[in-house]
Amino acid sequence: MFKDLFQKKRKYATIPSERLGTEGQQEGERPKREIPEGLMNKCVKCGTIQYSKELEKNLKVCQECGHHMRLNALERIQMTLDETGFEEFDADMISVDPLQFPGYAAKLEQQKMKSGLREAVITGQGSILGQPVVVAVMSFDFFTGSMGSVVGEKITRAIETATEKRLPLIIFSTSGGARMQESILSLMQMAKTSAALARFNELGGLYISVITDPTTGGVSASFATLGDINIAEPGAVFGFAGRIVIEQTIRQKLPDDFQTAEFNLAHGQLDMVVHRKDMRSTLGKLLDMHAVKGGF
Repeated sequence: MFKDLFQKKRKYATIPSERLGTEGQQEGERPKREIPEGLMNKCVKCGTIQYSKELEKNLKVCQECGHHMRLNALERIQMTLDETGFEEFDADMISVDPLQFPGYAAKLEQQKMKSGLREAVITGQGSILGQPVVVAVMSFDFFTGSMGSVVGEKITRAIETATEKRLPLIIFSTSGGARMQESILSLMQMAKTSAALARFNELGGLYISVITDPTTGGVSASFATLGDINIAEPGAVFGFAGRIVIEQTIRQKLPDDFQTAEFNLAHGQLDMVVHRKDMRSTLGKLLDMHAVKGGF
């Protein structure tokens, strides 16, 4: 009995039996078929089940309802930047446990194993349709994209590199907010990244902010909404406080599309909403339009 309770389960999705009438089974039943995990994906919005390979070909956008599924930083870089010439910055920079917060060090190691990333952001220099650019790409896979001291430092260094090399800057944001395990060291990253962007802006640098789902808390209240051009993917939720917190505070029901990209566009918080399949070409055109020989 106990052996059956605690035996290790195989990682397979099972398709229910169907009527067939095979010998040794109940009349009209067919044996259960087992499908390796990861072969299929279910859209969280409409529930449509799709082959993972087909979904990847469609840039992880549901073919049925158009829902933009989350990408990690590596996927975003692969989809957006030119195939050759990407140079990563500060690849070995990782978070430590400056405040000796209980369990934080262990959680950091778990996040590395789960996501395959060292931190919640990857920064570097590459090109989009031949236009050179410095990028910072956040990943919700690592600690819900929370901004700790390393995330803030890497983004600040990327901004400073763009300033020094006189290159345009693109930041792809996704975050659950500040990383509470680092307390004030996390919160101060809002001011640090914003100050770096102010210096970049004073010299005439072009900063394009691309907001993806979800972008909340300190990230939305700092660099994510400071772009010269602010873009979001369809359906992306962004704002400072969450919907439930706001409804409980004001004691009112909010619109169904509250904090979505479309809602924010209609209320003047965005310049455009761009489908993922058009993102690379749109960014390439914007970079080309604002390109200045020899840098800004």
